[in-house]
Amino acid sequence: MSTRHQHARSLRVVVTGIVAAAALLAAGAANAAPLSGAAGTAAAESTTVTPAGDEYAAKLTGEATFTAGSVTVSCTVSEATGQIPAAPGNHNDAGPVESGINAPTYDSCTASLPGVDATVETTGDWTVSMQNGAPATAGLTMPTAGFVLKTSGLAECTVTAAPTEAATATGTWANGSPSTLTFDEAAVPVKVEGGFGCPTSATSSAFSATYEITDTTDPGADVTVTS
Repeated sequence: MSTRHQHARSLRVVVTGIVAAAALLAAGAANAAPLSGAAGTAAAESTTVTPAGDEYAAKLTGEATFTAGSVTVSCTVSEATGQIPAAPGNHNDAGPVESGINAPTYDSCTASLPGVDATVETTGDWTVSMQNGAPATAGLTMPTAGFVLKTSGLAECTVTAAPTEAATATGTWANGSPSTLTFDEAAVPVKVEGGFGCPTSATSSAFSATYEITDTTDPGADVTVTS
């Protein structure tokens, strides 16, 4: 493979990393829930998130992996915190329970191809929502341009997630001790800017990861999503 092609492939791998910031926390995208009354769809189920009013933390377990062809980027650190709405806001008769969270942190990433370093900055107001179902869904909504990844080394590129409007990454929620949020190739739109080697034609990114969600107000309690 030519050096030029290696450079382009390395950067395409880095692009996939943007979604992981959205990997932080328990949540379910309202956009992912079926709309009541829509042709051919069922009404969204009722949702209750407990313990009402408790604060929680989301922490990556194992590695988040981002792939582009035969190339993989692995990240080992991603965290966020939030708070379950107090009653009665922790229940919705026909849809998801939504709340704000802090912007996630995202760090310690390595690429299977050498020569590319990356830094991530998150800004703005982020939200999460949880939707009961079979399975329950969870996701994270980032504000417009709320996640910016910059690369250095082989090429200097800027990758902006949700470049024109807020975007949501959706995963699957599983109750447990602790509960988990799993993303399986979740996607968000991106805009890539830069010179030689930057994949400026890329418009989306995807990732897979699992996060553990723990109650920090009462460590003996579990964060759960039910009807």
